[in-house]
Amino acid sequence: MRLKRVRRPVVDYPVRDLSYVTTRGGRARRHRFVRQMQAFVWPVIAAILLQAAIYSYVITRPGRSDWHNIYAAIAALSLVSCFAALVLNAFRRNEAPIVVSAVVSAALFSVAVSVLSALRIPLSYQALAMCLPVTIVLATYANLRFHRAFEDYVALAPFSRAEELATELGDLPVLSGPDAELDDVETLLIDPLTHHSPQWSKLLAACYLRGVEVIPWTRYLEEKRGRLDVASFETSHLAYRPGQLIYARCKRFFDICAAIATLPITIPVALLTALYIYSRDRGPVLFVQIRRGYGDRRFRMYKLRTMYQGTGGGSTGVKDKRIIPGCRLIRKLRFDELPQIMNILHGDMSLIGPRPVAEYVSRSSEAVEPKYAFRSLVLPGITGWAQVTTGYAGTTEEELEKLSYDLYYVKHLSLDLDLLILFRTIKTVLFGLGAR
Repeated sequence: MRLKRVRRPVVDYPVRDLSYVTTRGGRARRHRFVRQMQAFVWPVIAAILLQAAIYSYVITRPGRSDWHNIYAAIAALSLVSCFAALVLNAFRRNEAPIVVSAVVSAALFSVAVSVLSALRIPLSYQALAMCLPVTIVLATYANLRFHRAFEDYVALAPFSRAEELATELGDLPVLSGPDAELDDVETLLIDPLTHHSPQWSKLLAACYLRGVEVIPWTRYLEEKRGRLDVASFETSHLAYRPGQLIYARCKRFFDICAAIATLPITIPVALLTALYIYSRDRGPVLFVQIRRGYGDRRFRMYKLRTMYQGTGGGSTGVKDKRIIPGCRLIRKLRFDELPQIMNILHGDMSLIGPRPVAEYVSRSSEAVEPKYAFRSLVLPGITGWAQVTTGYAGTTEEELEKLSYDLYYVKHLSLDLDLLILFRTIKTVLFGLGAR
């Protein structure tokens, strides 16, 4: 018996890919990871080229010509830089970009050397030792650049200060309301006091379910500008991590070690500077002023006098005639701050912290903004986050602007932030920025 073939009706099936899902309301997310890798491209290329040049130069000086082994080592070092960029990109929200970069780079570098040794490839450990700092420095630079580059599609939920903040944060778009579309939004900034309410619960739930990152606008301000919103800041907002508490205990030890280690340099420089000041304007070369320190305690802060006798007091102008000829350079190089090493050894100051201000500056600033007293929650420093970010303050308004940076330091106190301030201080001194 012959079976009869039954023809099935033709069904128009949709294309078997995710486009069917997107047509029914699904959302195709942007390739954030690939876009963010752009911040690492040039540092990685620079690291590869520098490591190749250093390794080739050092290893060929004795006359080695086994290029297949040299190329293998250079390839492994190149992979270190590439994998470091991939790992650091994945750790985008970490709060210690310098320390994390150093640890990741050193760990991957150790793995590469171990693999090359296991393969019995002849290596030059002198060349490797010279390549390691290049890897760490460029990886750290790339990671800092990456953390400062916000390329996400950010929007701001509307509230009373939304328009003002949108302009301050870089002309961010403001949503129309709780029923707004989120098609291109990757990060939504909210005001916790306004948007944690039943009216906004549906939109926030949609954000969580669709993978849109929801963060308070105050945190975004901190990450983008490195400062706090003074009006909304309270000490109850401070919640220190265990690593911060450990570092705060060790910071005094680091200060003493740094002060003692630099004495062979700071003492001769301070003496030569003092002799120059004495030769130009007879009299005491030290300037002593009462300033506020840790816990609002008064202490005597020491500086080298750079103004003519009897003309001190008040803010310093751009072309202040009270400054002794030649001392303008001393102020730009910060040599007049060298006697504060004594304040560090005595325990009144730290190497890094909010800059202590004169009594009259503190009183006038606290009269306008009582939260100015919160600067004394940590030890004052010779240099600080506000100094390397905003420079000199000559008015009460400028002091209050610096307060937002000082409070940022109080909240984010860490080894990583101190290292960043130290690097920026060196840059400031070399280019003579911020001093008057």
